[in-house]
Amino acid sequence: MAVRAAESKKATDIRVLDLTGITSFTDYFIICTGSNPKQIQAIADEIGLRLKEYGELPHSLEGYNQAEWILADYGDFLVHVFSEKARAYYDLERLWRNAKDLPIPAE
Repeated sequence: MAVRAAESKKATDIRVLDLTGITSFTDYFIICTGSNPKQIQAIADEIGLRLKEYGELPHSLEGYNQAEWILADYGDFLVHVFSEKARAYYDLERLWRNAKDLPIPAE
């Protein structure tokens, strides 16, 4: 649901990293990029709305007002919505390079 919500708001470079067995704090990262602060917030909002329909509420939400990197913690998975600059700077894919990259099936 989170990936489809991000797609619906035109998020780019969407990736899902499988962290099972690598870390104990979560199982998956969903990472995507927005082109400007309004779009980054819209992506995070849409993900939150769609997941709420299924009873999923975030344990925490950080970075919303600055909209450079919004982090939503759903327990089993974390959603990272980045600006292009912040994504390049933090480079989570490199940091967690031991994680498996899960393919996202076409709708």
